[in-house]
Amino acid sequence: MYLSKEKKEEIFAKHGGESKNTGSPESQIALFTYRIKHLTEHLKKNHKDYNTEKALVKLVGKRKSLLDYLIKTDIERYRAIIAELGIRK
Repeated sequence: MYLSKEKKEEIFAKHGGESKNTGSPESQIALFTYRIKHLTEHLKKNHKDYNTEKALVKLVGKRKSLLDYLIKTDIERYRAIIAELGIRK
């Protein structure tokens, strides 16, 4: 599997404060971004994989809704996560 338990804990620890903080928007956005990058690389090699393409579109939508939530609640946290992950919006 491309995403091991250790890698998930590392992402959550880096962006959520600790490895057990899986519910913070920052950690979820970071996890979605990691998965989006992985699926994008997969689709570059397998351009006819339409199921993966559909999953990628869903992930991008989930990440967008979390980013919209962060804009409404705390703009500074939004700006920090955008700068840290290199996401453009």
